[in-house]
Amino acid sequence: MDAQIKAKPGVTSTQARQTISVRAILLSLGVLLANIVVNGLIFLFFRDSTLNPLVTAVLAVLWGVLGVYLIYYTLTWAAEQYPDHIRRRVLPFVFVGPAVLILGWLLILPALRTLYLSFFNASSEKFVGFGNYAAIFSDRLMATALRNNLLWVFVGTLACVCLGLLIAILADRSSYEKIAKSIIFMPMAISFVAAGVIWKFVYYYQPGDEQIGLLNAMVTFFGGEPQAWTSMLQPWNNFFLIIILIWMQTGFAMVIFSAAIKGVPDDILEAARVDGAGEIKIFFGIIIPFISTTILTVTTTIIVFTLKIFDVVMVMTGGQYDTEVVATQFYRQFFMYRNFGYGSTLAIVLLIAVLPVILINLRQFRKQGGF
Repeated sequence: MDAQIKAKPGVTSTQARQTISVRAILLSLGVLLANIVVNGLIFLFFRDSTLNPLVTAVLAVLWGVLGVYLIYYTLTWAAEQYPDHIRRRVLPFVFVGPAVLILGWLLILPALRTLYLSFFNASSEKFVGFGNYAAIFSDRLMATALRNNLLWVFVGTLACVCLGLLIAILADRSSYEKIAKSIIFMPMAISFVAAGVIWKFVYYYQPGDEQIGLLNAMVTFFGGEPQAWTSMLQPWNNFFLIIILIWMQTGFAMVIFSAAIKGVPDDILEAARVDGAGEIKIFFGIIIPFISTTILTVTTTIIVFTLKIFDVVMVMTGGQYDTEVVATQFYRQFFMYRNFGYGSTLAIVLLIAVLPVILINLRQFRKQGGF
């Protein structure tokens, strides 16, 4: 039996070779089905496994690495059975498809389930409609959390962007550029939890004259009174927490801005100087418009960080002393009070707040040719 679909009379031999064979279609379906069956069986094995947890973890990692490799290898091999023009169209889906499926499984399905749970009561047994959403806007703690989130967004983002831009400009004109940038960027290498632990020692307070916290030691050295910076000074204690975010994210903003500033053509800057423009006029008239898309991208990225802020607040105050934010409220309601309906509603509110910022970011990436 001829496996090729017969070409019409009059077509050239090259066109005949470009036809799709039945064998290729059957092989593709077989490979796809084999991957689904084999990986499904392995998943069921791990789900019902009674092996030692350490052995299970090692086998799961091996499965993850080898499984992904085999999926890509077999699907690529199946795609190569098709003519060139079909292969060129199919291969991008082969490379991106598994990642999209995994992302859908790990992100979209949990988001839909969280949305579903938000319409039920604490035990997820009784449908309450939009009752949880209405409760958010009448809860005093939530009002405090939303106010604090706005503080983090406006103060934290503005400070990170301004300081990052200023340091990028100054460092690029300094002979110690590499050292200065390395020092400013270094906090990015540690986690928010570790940063919280470090700053806990900076803000440490204990009643009495003996102070071991860095800030209180400096205050008492100059004759001032020691303060409980993160607890008693409400609502200013939120600003002391925001400083930690600024300390960590300024380095990120600086590196991105520095790369963008280096992309400003020298001939434009020289022409402006020849025409008598000062450095301040060049900065606001040429550099800022030239890197405006980068500024928008950095700003939206830091806004997303601040909207999701959790670790710093949890480590420093546990959300007490009016430092609550939406993420800490979600954790408390969902995992501590087991109020699944209200906790899910908070997660959805946080998602809705982050979504427009992410869409703006994606539009910017598209304009810059990111995809």
